[in-house]
Amino acid sequence: MLVLWRWGADAAQGLLALVRMLAQLLLVGYVLVYVFEADTPWVVLAVLFVMVVAASWIALRTVSSLRGPLYRYAFFSVLLGGGLTLALVTQAVLDLDPWYEPKFVVPLAGMIFAASMNSVSIAAERLFAELERDVPYLDARRIALKAGLIPILNTLLAVGLVSLPGFMTGQILSGVSPLIAVRYQVMVMCMIFGASGLSAALFLTLARR
Repeated sequence: MLVLWRWGADAAQGLLALVRMLAQLLLVGYVLVYVFEADTPWVVLAVLFVMVVAASWIALRTVSSLRGPLYRYAFFSVLLGGGLTLALVTQAVLDLDPWYEPKFVVPLAGMIFAASMNSVSIAAERLFAELERDVPYLDARRIALKAGLIPILNTLLAVGLVSLPGFMTGQILSGVSPLIAVRYQVMVMCMIFGASGLSAALFLTLARR
């Protein structure tokens, strides 16, 4: 925070983000207790809808002046890219019964939609930065997609060498065999990569309008 303030890099926004993080995590604890106890598909679907709405809005923070005209594209990209990935993981890989099992669907949806949000956010910023430099759209789209995938590609390259992801670490600490934890982590990394790529590509295609 001190560096942000001294460098004039919007320390107020950093402070606001920290305060919101604290408030949101405290609140979500109570919400998840209710969601898990309710154990009904409509409550789970409502939570997923709120996630998509919020992720789409936050994703456009990097191009805030264009939030209005771009929001529907961001919403559709996060919904379709993340939603397809979530359906594949929960219904084909994990084969949940019931299909809406809250303790699995909600946490996995959080990771997936967050990945979609981040890739769309970075891709949007890079796309319009390149277009402002009069770069042709197809070249700008390619540059933006590569930029949007930088975080997940770095994670894929570093996992196991530089970092042990939180999901895997949490399972190991809870007593799960490392070999089982690794299998789940592979699933998580693949779903995040898929959601990021699909959502960013969809947004960049729609944003051409």
